[in-house]
Amino acid sequence: MQPYNKNLKQPSRDLRNNMTDAEQLLWQRIRSKQILGLQIYRQKPILNLIVDFYCPKANLVIEFDGGQHCTPEGLEADRVRDQALKQWD
Repeated sequence: MQPYNKNLKQPSRDLRNNMTDAEQLLWQRIRSKQILGLQIYRQKPILNLIVDFYCPKANLVIEFDGGQHCTPEGLEADRVRDQALKQWD
């Protein structure tokens, strides 16, 4: 099991229940091992983050960044997130 902050369990459940339209559309295409039989999780806690989609076998994270990420604060949070994920393995 990958390390994660246990306090993120409920927020990740809430995010799964309130996905954006774009996230829902992608989820319909990748759920139930539709891509090469790979298991993909949505709104998965990893470290101190919740990533939009995660495939452990491929060590792949998919993030959808909407308009809220276009602020200076959002861009900085994305940079910090990306750096943490690059160091995690």
